[in-house]
Amino acid sequence: MENFIVSARKYRPATFDTVVGQHAITRTLKNAIKNNQVAQAFLFCGPRGVGKTTCARILAKTINCEKISDNVEACDACESCTSFNEAASFNIHELDAASNNSVDDIRSLVDQVRIPPQVGKYKVYIIDEVHMLSQQAFNAFLKTLEEPPPYAKFILATTEKHKIIPTILSRCQIFDFKRIGVEDIAGYLSYVAEKESVTADSDALHIIAQKADGALRDALSMFDQIVSFAGKELTYQIVIENLNVLDYDYYFRIVDYILNQDITQCLLTLNEIIENGFDGQHFLIGLGEHLRNLLVCKDPSSSKLLEVGDNIRNSYFEQSARCDTGLILKALEICNQCDINYRSSNNKRLSLELALMQMSSLSRSGDFPSAEDVVPVIEKPSVKEGSIKPPVKKQTSSVLVNEEASGALKKKVKVTKTTLSGSGLSIKEMVNNNNKNGQPEEQNETTLVVEKQNSPFNQVDLEGVWPDMVAVVANKNSNLQTTLTKHKPTLKEKYLIELVLENHVQEDEINLKKNDLIYFLRKRLKNDLIHISTVIQKDISELKPYTPMEKFNKMAEKNPALRKLKNQLDLEIDF
Repeated sequence: MENFIVSARKYRPATFDTVVGQHAITRTLKNAIKNNQVAQAFLFCGPRGVGKTTCARILAKTINCEKISDNVEACDACESCTSFNEAASFNIHELDAASNNSVDDIRSLVDQVRIPPQVGKYKVYIIDEVHMLSQQAFNAFLKTLEEPPPYAKFILATTEKHKIIPTILSRCQIFDFKRIGVEDIAGYLSYVAEKESVTADSDALHIIAQKADGALRDALSMFDQIVSFAGKELTYQIVIENLNVLDYDYYFRIVDYILNQDITQCLLTLNEIIENGFDGQHFLIGLGEHLRNLLVCKDPSSSKLLEVGDNIRNSYFEQSARCDTGLILKALEICNQCDINYRSSNNKRLSLELALMQMSSLSRSGDFPSAEDVVPVIEKPSVKEGSIKPPVKKQTSSVLVNEEASGALKKKVKVTKTTLSGSGLSIKEMVNNNNKNGQPEEQNETTLVVEKQNSPFNQVDLEGVWPDMVAVVANKNSNLQTTLTKHKPTLKEKYLIELVLENHVQEDEINLKKNDLIYFLRKRLKNDLIHISTVIQKDISELKPYTPMEKFNKMAEKNPALRKLKNQLDLEIDF
């Protein structure tokens, strides 16, 4: 039986030009060889499967080639290239630092460096997973790495650059390898499939490339696995079945049901996905990616961000044209919030179903009125002299929302307004309101009528509700609670409440919660004209120090030696 060679080894690049997705690095290395400016030490770092060790071998082979081509590639014919291809070269040494990470291993390597090459120009040492070396081994390697013999070159490779000590980094030229793009991986898989006489769909290869997450070696391993499963014909359905990938069709169906506000079919589709063995988190991440792709398709200039095959790309464009941008954004927000809360949820399936029901309840376009579409006109109520009108707790009025539709119809939206505080109006609820015949009503103007509460109160009333306000508003803020308890309020003219504070820190604490304080007092005292102002006492010298810096300054005034000690020792105040 003939020995099988996996595609990751069989189709490993042998020249700089065949390296996939690292053109900037290969071009730099070729120019260095061409200009005879090859550094004494290189550090190749990046994720797994992106070509670090491959580029190290190509570089070692090329600089020892006796007949380098005009394109700065090895000739594959000279004695050095032939011995390298047969894994019999005495000038190129590979060391796995994961299993040879002691000081003795590095000492042995240093002893080998002293022996010049018998054939070729350079002795090249490729140390893979160099971050696994011990601290003592790194230190033993420093001197040789900094001042090697002219014929010695070192190429270090690692996936974790942050674990390498800075003294090693400073002695190397560092090349950061990037993750390989989906299109580059799919293109290389197409080349491999052609060489292996395998018929593969473009969509199927893109799925493999996406699953590989930027690692070409992983993509080739998956390719071999699927070929073993399916034979010489790879289809989209076979790939998603073998790699346990959720079919795009599920997401397209879910979005169609959301557009049709069909909650039942959304839940049934989710149940089908779960019964097929897919994890809820996996579905949620895929749905978020699908919604993101729909948003990307809204603008032709951003459609290049789609990393899918041609057939699926057309499906995205078709569905995106039927989706409102506001709906996609709102659905993305719901999906993201569900993803955040999913891990901590005790009922994970209910979290998914609730998110789908919320998305399905979104209107295709009517749930997203702009600020220009809803402009309420506010009029003051007319109150006859001598009559007292009870405070209005709830007012209902109509607001027009113009919407682009056939026939230029206008929708009437019912707005419920609850009076909570003074000058501001908050629209709490907006729902579509049709008349009894189901036809939209036309109206030219709308009026929201709000009446302010103006119940009188005095200093005693204010001091009576003040402790309750402190307990409710400042219950989780001990500093604010102390400030409000210590400084009693003073009622001024026109229901202005004044607080005399000691410093700006206390004033900032009050300002952060001022709206909550005003809201509580207005509600309890039934007066919408209440406002709060803060005043800082002018005589600062008589005040107690509040912040750490103020306390230090107070102590330094009594004992100047403290400040001198702080300056001499270059101490800092602990905040």
